[in-house]
Amino acid sequence: MRDIDQIRRDNLTTLEEESNGASAAAKLLEMSPAQFTNLRVGAKDSKTGKPRGMRKETARRIEAAFGKPIGWLDQDHSGSVELQSAAPAPHEAPAGNGDLVITEFDAGGGMGTNGRLLLEDQPGVIRSWNVSADWLHLNVPSYSSLKNLCIVTGFGPSMRPMFNPGDPLLVDRGVRTVNHEGIYFFRVGDEGFIKIVQRVPEFDGPGFVYRIISKNPDYPPYDISAKNQHFQVIGKVLTVWRSEQF
Repeated sequence: MRDIDQIRRDNLTTLEEESNGASAAAKLLEMSPAQFTNLRVGAKDSKTGKPRGMRKETARRIEAAFGKPIGWLDQDHSGSVELQSAAPAPHEAPAGNGDLVITEFDAGGGMGTNGRLLLEDQPGVIRSWNVSADWLHLNVPSYSSLKNLCIVTGFGPSMRPMFNPGDPLLVDRGVRTVNHEGIYFFRVGDEGFIKIVQRVPEFDGPGFVYRIISKNPDYPPYDISAKNQHFQVIGKVLTVWRSEQF
């Protein structure tokens, strides 16, 4: 029977595969590739010669970075099929001409405590984009991986005039941490948000908080603790297409 450390290491291997390699997974955890590999294989203790264990705090940090529920790393997932939190990755268009189909984010794929992510005030949903590889190269020059791209339909009026409810947003699901200011798709509990997020130093400590900012002045900024376990980054918004009525 595998012990808890072996289960955690096996699950970390799964996360590495989902991230397309150790380098990408290490970047997500703000580690060097060597540090990540040592953690994943359980580098031996120089004194005892036994594999080092993984601390509980480290496991929880890994889960948060990869968007997994608390305790996921401690569970044996061998032989189980996990629900996906988003639609299938971009795939080749049926016409076979090299075009790509970028599909919508699935808000019902196991997100939140009740199995759904609540996205309020959606006047319509764009199911997919059919784009050429050249278009993607010219309009989206930087993203973590092709398989991480998805479409999210803008919802709610808080980000007007940057975009309107119903406008299509291209999101990179490979970005799961806030390393610098940007527009992020995130959840707090079961509710989804798309806002500008800044890392702001704490007033009375060495840490920081996330400052949540709307473009619409009717919605004032507010702060969320970086330690809030109910806060989870789902992805980073790369491109916005804003609709205009004529």
